[in-house]
Amino acid sequence: MHVNKIIQRLFLLAFIAPFFLVGCSNKIQKHVAINSATKMNWQKIKVDAPFDMPVINIPIFPNNVFDITKYGAVESEKEKNTVAISKAIEACHHAGGGIVLVPAGVWLTGKIHFKSNVNLQLAEGAELLFNDEPKDYLPAVQSSWEGMECYNYSPLIYAFDCENIAITGKGTIKAKLGTWEKWYERPPAHMAALKNLYNMAAKGVPVIERQMAVGENNFRPQFIQFNRCKNVLIEDIKIRNSPFWTIHLFLCDGGVIRGIDVWAHGHNNDGIDPEMSRNLLIENCTFDQGDDAISVKSGRDQDGWRLNTPTENIVFRNCVIKEGHQLIAVGSELSGGIRRIYVHDCTIPQSGATMLRNIVYVKTNQGRGGFVDSIFIENIKASVTREGIFGLDMDI
Repeated sequence: MHVNKIIQRLFLLAFIAPFFLVGCSNKIQKHVAINSATKMNWQKIKVDAPFDMPVINIPIFPNNVFDITKYGAVESEKEKNTVAISKAIEACHHAGGGIVLVPAGVWLTGKIHFKSNVNLQLAEGAELLFNDEPKDYLPAVQSSWEGMECYNYSPLIYAFDCENIAITGKGTIKAKLGTWEKWYERPPAHMAALKNLYNMAAKGVPVIERQMAVGENNFRPQFIQFNRCKNVLIEDIKIRNSPFWTIHLFLCDGGVIRGIDVWAHGHNNDGIDPEMSRNLLIENCTFDQGDDAISVKSGRDQDGWRLNTPTENIVFRNCVIKEGHQLIAVGSELSGGIRRIYVHDCTIPQSGATMLRNIVYVKTNQGRGGFVDSIFIENIKASVTREGIFGLDMDI
């Protein structure tokens, strides 16, 4: 099947109306800005789209290299390097920015927390191997679970209120799955905790009081979560396995994800989840997922209404989706609204019995509120899909 110039426009609060396709070119206009105070530069990228796409700032880091071995890191699959990596990040940040280098080899670690103006760079042949012991991801941090804010186990790689941050290089980040695989099952204790979180969010309980990293709640952490960050870059790396969503951009403004290769086939293993984020370019990536390649979200129910931040201005292009549920899912957490999404020139090769269910899938329920507006899909090549080009699921 060859999908060319497909476009749908949806107003989910009241009615469904037709869309109109706008063609556009793929030119990139580039400029460089300099900030002497932080020693940071930026490459300014203008991406053409069928809507007004703001300039995206890609951080260019000073050539200050902080090799993790200089801070006590030891190549090992048994000895954790969490403290050494944290020290390297701290030194890089206080120096005004630069590169935290992970050399070739296997480096076991627990959580990694970013600070502004840091590029975590993995050399070719480097593998950051993340442990699967939940205690290594405590104390709990401000995060979210399926569209509701809470305090949970730290994402394996986490940044909160940072700017100019990056994960780059030809190396690999990989998650051990032992404990997380056991938590995939979502047993009764987990479902009871999830119901409790729903109730707390509905009643407006302060986020600091929504402590979910306790007992048998078993709320799995995201692999990468950039939370309330600005000017982010993820480039060239390989990602293998994930406890939960693979890359979660939550309330972020401005970023580029390009050239990455993701393989994650666990439960809820979406490739990228932009949520209440804006001004993003995702290009030249390969996804092999146990869930959706891209799942665009904007918060669930009262939390989405409280934060009131639409996901908008996202371009997703020139990617290959080897396996997954959808090329792009919209929702079901969309209470803050989703608009101005442009997906084009992606390929879904034939993969035998496993195939995408839909090219585009929009899902929500009648009480969730929010809106979906201006979704542009163009030049998608797919040998097969299991269900169709476009799917819509609205629970009553």
